[in-house]
Amino acid sequence: MAITATPDPGGSSPDETLWLTADEKEAWTGLVSLVLLLPGRLESPLQHESGLTLFEYLTLSHISEAPERRLRMSELAYLANGSLSRLSNVVKRFEQRGWVERSPDPDDGRYTIAALTDLGFEVVVAAAPTHVRAVRQFVLDPLTAADRQALARIAAKLRVRPVDLA
Repeated sequence: MAITATPDPGGSSPDETLWLTADEKEAWTGLVSLVLLLPGRLESPLQHESGLTLFEYLTLSHISEAPERRLRMSELAYLANGSLSRLSNVVKRFEQRGWVERSPDPDDGRYTIAALTDLGFEVVVAAAPTHVRAVRQFVLDPLTAADRQALARIAAKLRVRPVDLA
């Protein structure tokens, strides 16, 4: 449905707002529910069992899956869905616990590499079963194979990746 809005007080011309159809609103509301509610459901068991937030777990997990358990901080921030400053604070705490070590990237000194220590690897390995159980319970098990394929296709279409990580 298109509705013509009244001109704004700044004097610009009226714009046309294309309001959401019922189907579009249902899709949007579903997405917002997933984005806002699902992280808490995935984080709660991690907090209880491992004392880790979802962001902390994803940070450790992504480093553990990288070649040689080493990853640029900028790429890690993207993968864990956090800002560089938030990631830096978390990695600083990990360094204090002996889980991660940071060093300049030998290929390009403008970047910093986060490397998972053996102790950090033990932490993520211990937390992984809890995370996988929550992912199965809250995401995968309620879906059919076709639903999972559709979800993967939709996620691929909606994913935004910074140019420097493409």
